[in-house]
Amino acid sequence: MLAGIWENVEEHFPLFTYLKEQEPVETVVEDESTRHDIIAKNGDTITDRILAENQGQAVEAENQAAREDTSGTSTGEETGEEGGEVDNSGKTTEGEETAETQTADASGQPAASGTETGTDQNAAGQEGTGTQTDQENGAKTEGQTSADGSEMPAWTTAVETSPVKDLSMEQLSDFNYLLNNFFVVDPNTTIDSSQMNASQLLNDDLKITGDSGSPQILIYHTHSQEGFADSVEGDENTSVIGVGNYLESILRDVFGYNVIHLKNTFDVVDGQIDRSAAYNYAQPVVQQVLDENPSIEVVIDLHRDGVPDDTRLVTEINGKPTAQVMYFNGLSYTVNNGALDSLPNPYITDNLAFSFQLSYMAARYYPQFTRCIYLKGYRYNLHMRPRSILLEVGAQTNTVQEAMNAMEPFSVILNKVLKGE
Repeated sequence: MLAGIWENVEEHFPLFTYLKEQEPVETVVEDESTRHDIIAKNGDTITDRILAENQGQAVEAENQAAREDTSGTSTGEETGEEGGEVDNSGKTTEGEETAETQTADASGQPAASGTETGTDQNAAGQEGTGTQTDQENGAKTEGQTSADGSEMPAWTTAVETSPVKDLSMEQLSDFNYLLNNFFVVDPNTTIDSSQMNASQLLNDDLKITGDSGSPQILIYHTHSQEGFADSVEGDENTSVIGVGNYLESILRDVFGYNVIHLKNTFDVVDGQIDRSAAYNYAQPVVQQVLDENPSIEVVIDLHRDGVPDDTRLVTEINGKPTAQVMYFNGLSYTVNNGALDSLPNPYITDNLAFSFQLSYMAARYYPQFTRCIYLKGYRYNLHMRPRSILLEVGAQTNTVQEAMNAMEPFSVILNKVLKGE
């Protein structure tokens, strides 16, 4: 563009051309070491710029989705900040946003929003809108029986495939490689290598120790009214609750876990969708369930994401169209306020390990299944158990069946992690 302007100036003012030709040429001589330093610094600058642009695009798309959403069941109402969470003193915690549907834009300033990411992010933080295909991954399981006595479904036997990412410990030990291939960091927070060490995350023992005689897994929905492209209003079986029902049945009937599925509504106020305090409403209810059932070791807050209407988060697994999933972690740390002492989470590292082990397992067996692990500043009620995850299953553009299908590979990798395989 600048070149075009200059050509126009030269055409109309020939004097500029003459003066330019008379300009002395300065020759800069640099040694080999300096040249390599400049190249390295330029490379770092370009890398940082690309990462910032990717994450800026994610948040901008998120903000746009929120602005366009008016229904409360399509785009833009996904989890934002834990706004206005009340601490033990009964006062609103200092420094927090006033609504959970506020997030940070690329500059770190708050902007009205609702979705976690608002775009199809792969693990490197890059956008994609097309349908992806995973290899068929369900060997026959003749002779094996599930917990309910029936034959194990074919999809329960996952076959390890050639991973798309380099999963060698040498590569995973590189902080930048790990960050860029598995995580997307929201501009409202930050993380460094002291919190993200692949060896430590993978070696965190997440096997559950209890037996199925007592509850082991809790499924709930902070945003129970989230639906899909073909959801029927008022029919919970076609909402995220219905997806939770299917996950519950798989974990119980196929893998033998003792599961509690909490179906309370936290995002409706006076008959209207209102997610401004859903996490605050959910916390005491979930905590009561955990207090009454101390044997519960795994907590899953099941959502669906909000994305632009032309984005489809779908792959193919076992010959079925399958919604892609994303894990969402809160770090209790924001760029503007630092560590959020009023929102402590003693299990941040365990939460990260849980998400990473699930993502790593998926990379081995279902390479196109996981989008990324999205990191944001608050805690999202993940502080109540070490093995807590906020799971995003597809988005409003997926069908109910695609979301249901996603529970099959998810349950396989969850079972592997909980058994330490």
